[in-house]
Amino acid sequence: MEELNQFSLKDKVIVITGATGILGASFSLDVARAGAKVVVLGRNRERADQRVAAIKAIGGEAFSILADVLIEEQIYAAKEQIINTWGTIDGLVNAAGGNIAGAVIQPDQNLFDAKIEYTRQAVDLNLFGTVIPTHIFGKVIAEKGKGSIVNISSLAAQQSITRVLGYTMAKSAIEAYTKWMATELALRYGGGVRVNAIAPGVFLTDQNRDLLINSDGTYTDRTMRYINNTPYQRLGKPEELSGTLIYLLSDASGFVSGETILVDGGFNAYSGV
Repeated sequence: MEELNQFSLKDKVIVITGATGILGASFSLDVARAGAKVVVLGRNRERADQRVAAIKAIGGEAFSILADVLIEEQIYAAKEQIINTWGTIDGLVNAAGGNIAGAVIQPDQNLFDAKIEYTRQAVDLNLFGTVIPTHIFGKVIAEKGKGSIVNISSLAAQQSITRVLGYTMAKSAIEAYTKWMATELALRYGGGVRVNAIAPGVFLTDQNRDLLINSDGTYTDRTMRYINNTPYQRLGKPEELSGTLIYLLSDASGFVSGETILVDGGFNAYSGV
């Protein structure tokens, strides 16, 4: 008798926004390994092609769409392309986001001189870059009555992390949005539709590289403070998020909704003593 694998994503159509980023590369490949058909959505053609090629190299199915998560018309067009290609959407990973350089308050900068326009940009990218795809792709999931949406939060929503004001505001809002949308979707469309979030610890990405790595390749003082306050005593590796992601996308988490799971090497649990 064939063994049932609750963690399998076989034949599920999973859309990954921000798939051209560092974490998106790991997400897209590992979701494909779990059996999913992957829609690689991002803004960089070269990286998108690389993601698709990597998936096909392991025998997976994927295609890419160039789109900006903040432009609704592009996301609507992406939805139509997905439906025309694979007929449905079973899961959405809202991985688009990250820090914006202008929104990072420098140590020698007057706190009250920070430009609100950059803070707004950070909020738009991280919050509305999640809300817009959820409302467009999520409608397909809701109307079929079964599927999973996974948002990406941050440690910044759990504890105050200096300098990243806009990012902190957005990620805090994403956790509230995750609970709200999980509740509304379940009440309106039934218990087969789920929304959860992952809050990663500190992972090196393109957006935070300047904060974490010195020009000579060594860790900054800020990075060392993260590491020293993480019981695992190191930064996270992108592939260490994939198990939690696959769990939340799969039937194994069928009764889990409205939750945020931290993947942080114990950072949030540690008092520093």
